[in-house]
Amino acid sequence: MEGYWCYWHGGKGYSGVGLHVSQAIAPERPTFTHPAFNFENRIAAVAIGDLTVATVYVPNGGKDFPAKMRFLEAMDAYAASFQAAGRPLVLCGDMNVARTDTDVHPKERKPRAIGQLPEERALVERILGRGLVDLGRAFDPDNEGLFTWWPPWRNMRERNIGWRLDYVWASASLAGRATACAVQKETGTSDHAPVMATFT
Repeated sequence: MEGYWCYWHGGKGYSGVGLHVSQAIAPERPTFTHPAFNFENRIAAVAIGDLTVATVYVPNGGKDFPAKMRFLEAMDAYAASFQAAGRPLVLCGDMNVARTDTDVHPKERKPRAIGQLPEERALVERILGRGLVDLGRAFDPDNEGLFTWWPPWRNMRERNIGWRLDYVWASASLAGRATACAVQKETGTSDHAPVMATFT
């Protein structure tokens, strides 16, 4: 992609993540890294000055729920390390957990469904408790139709019967510089929609 340093970390036909860094803010190619808990090509990070941005694809948990929980536990420790060091962090991507019932359409609310389980939600709240702000909800706190994923059948996307699984979580110091965080529902052909945060 012209004007960007591009990095793809993935496997053919399965999980993967990518990062694109504007050459306007990083004239030299930055170093892309993976935390120690990288599993199935599910996290990549880049440091730009004192800011670290990590793109994440949390396991769904349907095939191996304990692996999902271990990943979230490790992500919590990762976020805690940045909080302890006073370093700003952005965690973004598909977290595969709907934070609250408000983040799931009433027709899709299932108390024992993976992605809505209390233990998953508790871990996500713990991660956010490491000084992170959920920008999507911060900018649109009362929107009960704020979804980013729609089951790919029965025109769910067109009817906006979905879940909010994709997030931009930013350290509070950086969140104060955010001017927008919107779901781009009309963009792309995936069953997920991009979430774009803008900072000054």
